[in-house]
Amino acid sequence: MSDSCRWCSVAYAFAVVALLAAPASGQKRYDPGASDTEIKLGQTMAYSGPLSSFSTLGKAELAYYRMINEQGGVNGRRINLISLDDGYSPPKTVEVTRQLVEDEKVLAIVGTLGTPTNAAIQKYLNAKKVPQLFMATGASRWDDPKTYPWTMTWQPSYVAEASIYAGHVLEKMPDARVAVLYQNDDFGKDFVKGFRGRLGERAKTMIVREVSYEVTDATVDSQIIDLAASRATVFLNISVPKFAVQAIRKAYDLSWRPTQFVINPAAQVGIVMKPAGVEKSTGIISAAFLKDTTDPQFQDDAEMKAWRAWMKKYYPEGSLDDPQNVVGYAQAQTMIQVLKQCGDDLSRENVMRQAANLRQFRATMLLPGITINTGSNDYQPIKDMVLQRFNGERFELFGGVLSSRTQ
Repeated sequence: MSDSCRWCSVAYAFAVVALLAAPASGQKRYDPGASDTEIKLGQTMAYSGPLSSFSTLGKAELAYYRMINEQGGVNGRRINLISLDDGYSPPKTVEVTRQLVEDEKVLAIVGTLGTPTNAAIQKYLNAKKVPQLFMATGASRWDDPKTYPWTMTWQPSYVAEASIYAGHVLEKMPDARVAVLYQNDDFGKDFVKGFRGRLGERAKTMIVREVSYEVTDATVDSQIIDLAASRATVFLNISVPKFAVQAIRKAYDLSWRPTQFVINPAAQVGIVMKPAGVEKSTGIISAAFLKDTTDPQFQDDAEMKAWRAWMKKYYPEGSLDDPQNVVGYAQAQTMIQVLKQCGDDLSRENVMRQAANLRQFRATMLLPGITINTGSNDYQPIKDMVLQRFNGERFELFGGVLSSRTQ
């Protein structure tokens, strides 16, 4: 038998077993955290610590589930998201996650923030066969269903995003000299990997300087002074909002004016571009997959109006200018879709089966042309992005939808 036929036979056998294992129509099936009245989910979030500015993600998700509960829940079941502080500290993430799984007995862990934090609990959750879904991280390690069948992220991978930036440099600035600032962990290193990978052999000559920072550093001023001395014409700024502000401001103050790329997590007008100074941020390029709440072209958009109304009613203390509130809204929508597809089979196995069975699902607030698709061998729900440039007031989209799978 050929390898392809053998694979087809194995896939068919697996499908038959899965069907036989599924409960009969109308039969209820519950794992810990699920009942006739409730679906209990767990999450850790940086409500304190160096990345506490991202905690609005958890607050937005809690607000979305409140709305769902007011509307009757999912298939008559109330959603109970237990969102606990881990301070963005991996050891604390492990401690709190164990509490959620072993004491609170949640059905799944959803929306946990961070690459190092999620990495710290990945093996544990997979050993326990607890779904680890739609995390707030785009590390490439999450798209590995063979090794970690219980782990799936939500957003485009950092490797793919960086590959898109490198492709733009190769096309528009083939003679560029590139300087790179990155966070010294899996988060930052994934971006470097994607950028270098897309440049290929040319990375050896195009990248003239790379420096890193620690998330506990007070500033990145010394790193920017170092990078500016390279006289690079392109600056790849791989940093979270706090350090992105510092880097943008310092580069400008040093009269270093390269074409600058800022990664999607820091492409935020209200908490990055404005604090850094709009005159210092003008011209910065990033990539997007969600609608920008500050973009005039979406002000009369039906989805934007619905999101603003939701914010006003369910999360009035949240900022309308913070894109993380859009991320949390859309991530929670996706989890609700998975739970709807589960019906009365709320086993952990079926939760993962349905998470890997999203077809052309469009969470509202995704940019036009971008949908969510998964499969048993595809754990990367969002694969597409669009380049955008800051014009001094807002980010303007340019070019078409770019598929990360082809970069």
